[in-house]
Amino acid sequence: MSNAFLYRMPSGIPGDVSRKSQSTIESHHVGGQFAAFGLFGKLSATTGDFVPLESTDTAAAVYGLFVRAYPTQSSQNELGKAVPVASGIQDALVRGYMTVKCNAGTAKKAGKVYVRVAAGTTAKPIGGIEAVADSTNTIEITKAMFMHDADAQGNVEIAFNI
Repeated sequence: MSNAFLYRMPSGIPGDVSRKSQSTIESHHVGGQFAAFGLFGKLSATTGDFVPLESTDTAAAVYGLFVRAYPTQSSQNELGKAVPVASGIQDALVRGYMTVKCNAGTAKKAGKVYVRVAAGTTAKPIGGIEAVADSTNTIEITKAMFMHDADAQGNVEIAFNI
């Protein structure tokens, strides 16, 4: 059995709350399909549901991060990855620390956090975290910052609303 970490341990799993005792997590009804766990979302003005971001949203609309439940309430996509359910009660991190996937740029300690609100793809989903601005497709989340450099898979811890 060969489970040696030669350079660095993995940073974590996207959507996992990394410092539970310093975090505020709320349960909300999910009113839309998130592409993955660990993505930013907002509260719908009409239904009050926790929903994915849209291209017209600003940083003020961001409410929290979609928490990975354990055991996960998800199905599998064609790549075998967990896909969050589109409805039901799920948790949202509104203050604290979470492991997320950095989809673009190089995450560095105390670096700026951007969230994708337009032109989403499989590799860069709407609500996904990035370390570099992409014109009008991303917005800066001034209440968030990277806590360290990303690991080889792009996983990194962020502090949100601290």
